[in-house]
Amino acid sequence: MRLRVIGSVLLLVSAGTLVAASPSAARPEITEGVEFTQAALALFAVGACGEVAPPPTVPASYLTKHCTIVKRAQDDYRDAWVVKAQPFFADKVPKTVPKKVVYPFAGGDLSTALTVYPDADEITTLSLEPAGDPRTLEALAAPVATKKKAARMNPALERAMQTIRDELRFLYKVNFSNTMNMISAMRSGLLPTQLVFGLSALKIHGFEIVRLRYFTLTEAGAISYLTPAEVAAAPPVTGKADTRNRVFANAELQFRKPGGRVQIYRHIQVNLDDAHTKKDPRVLAHLRAKGPVAGMTKAASYLLSWPEFSNIRTYLLENTVWMVSDATGIPPKLGKGAGFEYETYGAFKESHIDAGTSIAKDWRDEWERQPKRDLRFRFGYYDGSKDHTSHLVIMRKPKL
Repeated sequence: MRLRVIGSVLLLVSAGTLVAASPSAARPEITEGVEFTQAALALFAVGACGEVAPPPTVPASYLTKHCTIVKRAQDDYRDAWVVKAQPFFADKVPKTVPKKVVYPFAGGDLSTALTVYPDADEITTLSLEPAGDPRTLEALAAPVATKKKAARMNPALERAMQTIRDELRFLYKVNFSNTMNMISAMRSGLLPTQLVFGLSALKIHGFEIVRLRYFTLTEAGAISYLTPAEVAAAPPVTGKADTRNRVFANAELQFRKPGGRVQIYRHIQVNLDDAHTKKDPRVLAHLRAKGPVAGMTKAASYLLSWPEFSNIRTYLLENTVWMVSDATGIPPKLGKGAGFEYETYGAFKESHIDAGTSIAKDWRDEWERQPKRDLRFRFGYYDGSKDHTSHLVIMRKPKL
């Protein structure tokens, strides 16, 4: 069975038969904003190689080439990491944690969030990368005519998909993203690379797409979905990718297990340093309005230990109930003073990169104080010692 959207009607496709589904049963009624669900389904098929019908303009031979590589990376990642990490987190994450999840410095990593919190009502990721312009696949998939040859596939589509393949394979191989590569791939991507990463995560974890919309935040931090007028005023698909992708910076993707309830994934493009969050406090207002949350971060360049990121750190200390991270999370000397306790897994000796050198001793001392607990999978950065050991830490309120 697969999903299709025609106009504003959601259809279930089974054995070649289209059956209209009740909008109220399938998803909440659309009350505002422009819906890009058809574009999401096309990107799900072409970029993430999901089990839905691809656009007829994309040659089958091209999809076979692309999806052979992508599916292998997805399968290897699922077999090598997800199947090991899922039972660990099913055992460690309390059933009473809030169903709202906040993941700062996330890059394109929805998949880890779904591994840790598969039953979340709402997952919000925040990073420097925009979700990206959803209109581009249709334009890039149109055949290109030349004077001497018959129409052929647009070479720009191949370049865009090569970028997606390369970054997905890197993410799934090491379980974290290279920040500079992600910024280049997602800000300047001809396709909405951040969004495709999210769609790939849904595919890996067996979810269906329900709805895609884009939004901005009001001065009070409330969600305001892009209107038809705002979308019409966006730069054309032929315009500069960086400019277009910033218009479509924040995305809300609704999804569900077949027959299950609707869950929400939101991605927000934001610089979380103090200078930016002081100048533009809308994101912190949006996060605070959620109330108590579950948290996570990894491969975050140790920014949560830097004085320049005190605002997002203070938000997490004041609103997070339970959080998982590698050593780029909130260090013990700061978390314990706010009433948190720590539980360490694996081993930590040195920071993965020089940005964590100043906080490495605090983390090393914490691991030495605690009993040794095995960790059989990588979670974000491995440590900087010659052994490259994997490590993970849980930060929680004692009463949970």
